[in-house]
Amino acid sequence: MTWNIYFGADLTPLINTTPEQVPNTVTEVFDEFDQTDFQERSKSIAKQICEQEPDIICLQEVALWTVQSSKIIRIIDFLNILLDNLKKLDLHYNVIAVNKNFRNRLPSSKGDRIGILDRDVILVKCKSPLKFSNIKENNFETNLVVSVGNQPFTILRGWSSVDISLYGKKFRLVNTHLESESAKVRLAQATELLKGPGATDIPLIFIGDFNSNADGMEAPTYDMLIDADFTDAWDMAGKGDGFTAVQARDLLNSISTLRERIDLILFRDSFNVKKIHTVGDEQRDRTPCGLWPSDHAGVVSTLKFKHDFHCTGSSARAGTE
Repeated sequence: MTWNIYFGADLTPLINTTPEQVPNTVTEVFDEFDQTDFQERSKSIAKQICEQEPDIICLQEVALWTVQSSKIIRIIDFLNILLDNLKKLDLHYNVIAVNKNFRNRLPSSKGDRIGILDRDVILVKCKSPLKFSNIKENNFETNLVVSVGNQPFTILRGWSSVDISLYGKKFRLVNTHLESESAKVRLAQATELLKGPGATDIPLIFIGDFNSNADGMEAPTYDMLIDADFTDAWDMAGKGDGFTAVQARDLLNSISTLRERIDLILFRDSFNVKKIHTVGDEQRDRTPCGLWPSDHAGVVSTLKFKHDFHCTGSSARAGTE
């Protein structure tokens, strides 16, 4: 599964603000975050995970918000909240990798200091037959730099990877979230993926929010990855449009506004796609107060991993899920 679970607010109003504008803008952003209520949304996300029970979950925008006043610090940790809700459904996942990306802390008009840390996370089901090694968490060298309060701010993004062994056969999984606001930066980050964790001879899966519309007329990042011998799992077994982005920022739009397919599962070598579908995009998936689980839909795919193994006196070709 891949799912961008959404910070809970649109952060772009902070870009190109003056120092005088920052406190009011921070308050507006955080008020939107409070309104989109991750405590409630995470219950819907956990329910979707429970229905699918994926062996591996790659998440983006797993925010850690902090609110520091003169007396207390309030912490809203998306990762802990989601894991707690999964446990309530008797689902247990281990955290394999947490990639820390951009962070900032700014004053609000209410006298608090509001902080946010962006993270990408890889979770794996407990008691899985999968074995994990060579875990890496890295940031891109090329990132978009914007102005916030007349100060340069780097929108740091990155990737995490893990080598996974299944009955002696190994493949690599890479989770990422590429830049949304600059096609040039996004293409450079995808190039880093290919030259970094993608530079391997073992079978490979790229998964995450690529911010490049797979069905768009101009999608240089997506096209480059396909030209690098990756296969789009949706093209092999997906039914319908497979749109994953985006809902209204307040998540209260009555009709889904998903119009782009930017959350992808791409693979190279040794896999067949048994099925793939989106989650979190049906009316029944909304919270009791009408919030969509995220501004993105999630994507779940069942991949069949082909490998060779030897039986006594013979050899056979087999596929393992």
